[in-house]
Amino acid sequence: MKRIVSIEDEPALQQALGDFLRGQGYAVVPALDGEAGLAAIKSERPDLVLLDLVLPKKYGLDVLREMRSDPAVAAIPVIVLTNIESGDAIEEATELGAKAYLVKTNYSLDEVLEKVKAVIG
Repeated sequence: MKRIVSIEDEPALQQALGDFLRGQGYAVVPALDGEAGLAAIKSERPDLVLLDLVLPKKYGLDVLREMRSDPAVAAIPVIVLTNIESGDAIEEATELGAKAYLVKTNYSLDEVLEKVKAVIG
């Protein structure tokens, strides 16, 4: 079973996304802030990270930067799932190797699932 660490600070969205992905056969480890998310990534070594950018304790791009600088987790694919539509954030996430950048308001759970399947099967 493929494992996903989902870093999302909005509990209702975290729950909905987690339940949906579990229903599709994925194991989902939730984290409600950037620090907890980074700790989960290092302990779980997931197949994929779903990363919000606006997070308490540690900003999403900082989580991504720290992942990329740690050889143990640097190769784990990341899909950014956020409400930030700024070109700067998109550019930085892409430069840091994000596999996809999805703006929450523009994507349904089914479309998120398509991106997850495209990245990890």
